[in-house]
Amino acid sequence: MALTGQQIETAAKRLDHAEQTRSQTGLMSLAYDNMTMDDAYAIQAGWVAHKLNHGRRVVGHKIGLTSKAMQAALNIDIPDSGVLFDDMLFESGSTIPQNRFIQPRVEAEIAFVMKHDLGGANITVEQVIEATDYLVPTLEILDTRIYRQCPETGIARNVLDTISDNAANAGLVLGKQHTDPKDVDMRWIGAIVSADGEVEETGLGAGVLNQPALGIAWLAARLHEYGDSIKAGEIVLSGSFIRPIETKSGTLIEADFGDFGQVSCRF
Repeated sequence: MALTGQQIETAAKRLDHAEQTRSQTGLMSLAYDNMTMDDAYAIQAGWVAHKLNHGRRVVGHKIGLTSKAMQAALNIDIPDSGVLFDDMLFESGSTIPQNRFIQPRVEAEIAFVMKHDLGGANITVEQVIEATDYLVPTLEILDTRIYRQCPETGIARNVLDTISDNAANAGLVLGKQHTDPKDVDMRWIGAIVSADGEVEETGLGAGVLNQPALGIAWLAARLHEYGDSIKAGEIVLSGSFIRPIETKSGTLIEADFGDFGQVSCRF
């Protein structure tokens, strides 16, 4: 890592303050131009520690940047990950409180709810499926505590900013229908996503690494590097197969996954 412990702690506090005050902070990649991906995850971990000190409870993980388009946009070739907390959970049909988020956007995803712990460097798709209790259609709510674009320089945030910012994670809306992963080809699970009744995006599970379960295997390997694992009962968002949809106050988001179920929320 290139950053000192003090720099990492300062960055984590900046992110925590930004979320608490609903005000964005500057790009980490500009403040620390020598930072590495390990530094970005260390900043994320420092912010996670602050959240735990605020009384939050970890309920799972999210995987991001799983599509070729998003990876190309940020000039990387691997996914990223973040941590899910108890206060991020919303039921389908919920109204998201006004001013809860700064610049919320929404993505459609397949969530895995784990039946068993899953850890190790070389997890297979079959092991992921065996460790999964059920799949559920989900909307992920993204937010940006870090500016998407620096107001002074016009420079866009990069993957190090996104990772530091808990992979832009802010909330998730879980559908009510549960599906056994052994009963479905996840590559063909698709969604039609509408905003205020107008179709904005469509996509298929194959857009997530050609097999959403591969994202879960990737996460297990990444956590294994740090002596951690995916735990039984945790929710894991496998990655979006649509581009993020912008929202504003009053927007109704509906995702129709066909036989896989439906999920919706209003801002």
